[in-house]
Amino acid sequence: MHNFSVEQSLMKAKSYVNNGEITEAQKLYETILKKFSNNLRAQQGLAALKNYKTNKNTQSAPQEVFNRLVNLYNQGQFGEVVDQAQALTKQYPKAILIWNILGISRSQIGMFEEAIEAYKKTISLKPDFAEAYCNMGLALSNQGKLEESVEAYKKSILLNPNDADTYFNLGIVLKDQGKFAESIDAYKKSISLKPDFVEAYNNMGTALKDFGMLDDAVLVYKKTLLIKPDHAEAYNNLGICLSKQGKLDESVAAYKKAILLKPDYYESYNNLGKNLNDQGKSKEALQALNKALSLKPDYAEAYNNMGNVLVEQNNLEKAIELFKKALLFKPQDYHVYFNLGNTLHKFGLFEEAEISLRQAIMYKPDFAEAHKNLSFMLLNNGKLKEGLDEIEWRWKTDIFSGQKRNFLQPLWDGKQSLNGKRILIWHEQGVGDTINWSSVLPLVTNRAGHCILECQEKLIPLLKRSFPNVEVKPEDRSRDLKRDDFDYHLPMGSLYKHFLQEITDNSKPDAHLIPNPDRVNHWIGRLNLLGKGPFIGISWKSANMSPIRLPNYSCISEWSQILSIPDITFINLQSKDFADDLAKVREELGVTIHNFDDLDQWNNIDDVAALCSAIDMVICNHGTLPLISGGVGTVTKLANWRQSSWNNILHNPVGPSIDIFERDTLEPWEDVFKLIAQEVSKQKVIIT
Repeated sequence: MHNFSVEQSLMKAKSYVNNGEITEAQKLYETILKKFSNNLRAQQGLAALKNYKTNKNTQSAPQEVFNRLVNLYNQGQFGEVVDQAQALTKQYPKAILIWNILGISRSQIGMFEEAIEAYKKTISLKPDFAEAYCNMGLALSNQGKLEESVEAYKKSILLNPNDADTYFNLGIVLKDQGKFAESIDAYKKSISLKPDFVEAYNNMGTALKDFGMLDDAVLVYKKTLLIKPDHAEAYNNLGICLSKQGKLDESVAAYKKAILLKPDYYESYNNLGKNLNDQGKSKEALQALNKALSLKPDYAEAYNNMGNVLVEQNNLEKAIELFKKALLFKPQDYHVYFNLGNTLHKFGLFEEAEISLRQAIMYKPDFAEAHKNLSFMLLNNGKLKEGLDEIEWRWKTDIFSGQKRNFLQPLWDGKQSLNGKRILIWHEQGVGDTINWSSVLPLVTNRAGHCILECQEKLIPLLKRSFPNVEVKPEDRSRDLKRDDFDYHLPMGSLYKHFLQEITDNSKPDAHLIPNPDRVNHWIGRLNLLGKGPFIGISWKSANMSPIRLPNYSCISEWSQILSIPDITFINLQSKDFADDLAKVREELGVTIHNFDDLDQWNNIDDVAALCSAIDMVICNHGTLPLISGGVGTVTKLANWRQSSWNNILHNPVGPSIDIFERDTLEPWEDVFKLIAQEVSKQKVIIT
């Protein structure tokens, strides 16, 4: 080996060292020294290698080796980093930076378990390495191991309490755990360390929103936008918050700003569409949702929201198609199954509706709204016991959770003996429900030593007279935890569950309401002043005509076949908003529907019951009226929506003379009223 080849060999050996190939460098130095034992540079190189080997520690890999891994990582070549880093850990088993970047790269390609092993090795080499704990927390959270993730982040914070990113990551995991207050505190700490940390502000806003602190969330999102005015996600989140506050116009403006900043922001188009539909702008809503789907054709949420728009337009067949399409892209979305089940119910497909709601519950077992709606499907399908069991989930829904009463005394489970015991029955829903469910009170008094009923104040005169063995009182929640005047309690909606056998055995129940006889005579006299009978009271809508209730009610113009029956005196039993309709009937049909201006039909329920008892027949849609008229024993013709959640044993009127005429969702009311008109014409002679 001449001088030139020795020089080349020495350069080659140095190159091996720089690349971390220590074994190859050692072999080459030893080869040189075999022929040129006095070569000083080879002797120094070999000595340096021995010293290098004995001092392998946290910095044992040459910086250029680590830099090469970092460059590959920054280029997104995570798999290549993993391959090279794994090889390097064999040469440099104590190189913490290589173990750490190996863990980070494994995480990037979803190898979370292997990443955690790399972080554990890093920590074993350097127990005070805060960054490794932070990285391990992220890998654990990606595995869904949230508690372990929190512990890793907290260890990182103990070692480095001034790292804003660690607090930020901790906030994310705490929010995923539902620990909103702790999550908010973590974000606040992150911001205190890094005041312009815009993502921490944005995430804190979301935690506040999910915690129900909407006003605070709005302020935080606005702070986010002060720091970064082009933050499209913050505008989208602000829109969600404003929508929850009912500020629909402001919410729409926020979504539109998000879209202006990010034209392909399909989530904002979806949210905008939902909001526009809430404003009654269904055409614009569909345009926004279609745009969302053009940007993301597999966007299940947009299909779901579009289905909801079409449900409100009564285009049920197309809505069902869209819900099913949403499930193709998101087959475990319990919200879609819920909406599909409700729509199938409206379409009259009760068995399919039941299956869909059970799917929703399978994916979210504590989905209280789905349980409650399933109860209606079961009741409609004749599965009464199961349906009444399911309806107990109502107490976990948003609407009912705040209405539940808490007593020291236990809830009656239907099994404990009431012999010699006192039981409190308390109203939980509307006036009509209280009236209807009061029909079960005699079954309670037959078992209990004493029965107390707490109900709406305007029902007290009627129910006191009707149930003399019951202590009827107005509701008083102020003393619920101090009372000692009863042994058990029960909400009225649970009465049917415990007396189902007796109720179903009694196919022809007697009248259970006793009107004031003096007032009945009063109304008979008033009716006779109007002319000869028969006298028929009518009601066609509710005081609450919300979109979800609308299919239960008809328009007065659809009553022409009833109102055209000759020699009938019609009496208005509509409690509110009837003046325009009465004028319309006079103008278009030449028929007068008589109204007693001195009767407050909304508040004076006792007098309404007396009037119902005085007239010959009531014809109406579902609501409080048929529950009163049926309860006093008046012949009642109920025009009912077959697919209504009210069309079941719990909500249909109880009484001896009730006939129910049903229409399907897509059928007009006219067909029902034609059948009722035929029945009335047949019975008119008998009534007269």
